[in-house]
Amino acid sequence: MKTEVLDIDTTRRRIVDLTGEVRRFCAAQGGDGLVHVFVPHATAGLAIIETGAGSDDDLVDALQRLLPRDDRYRHAHGSPGHGADHVLPGLVSPSVSVPVGDGAPLLGTWQSVVLVDLNRDNPRRSVRLSFLRG
Repeated sequence: MKTEVLDIDTTRRRIVDLTGEVRRFCAAQGGDGLVHVFVPHATAGLAIIETGAGSDDDLVDALQRLLPRDDRYRHAHGSPGHGADHVLPGLVSPSVSVPVGDGAPLLGTWQSVVLVDLNRDNPRRSVRLSFLRG
């Protein structure tokens, strides 16, 4: 299994498109298999969505409605509402797997792999890409 770790800064963006990095990683491996994308953080997740047409902003808005940043959470350290950040991975998985054919992730036309990070307390994220040859 081949693995690479990306260092991602989420200071300016709550949704970060990783599709280019995933495509590059798959191309470097060549062949068929699975690419697994994993974020080893308790307050971030990964999704496959359309980007650039408003869906990314809609996802952030929906998550902020579902997980308001207030004092209702038992997990109370950090910035106000930080407990919501710890609930996020229950809704947005910390991993996704995508089939790979001939060195390319087999995503649909409008699908992108994105990092979802609403946590204001930690803007530095690691994302692990792993390729399992088929």
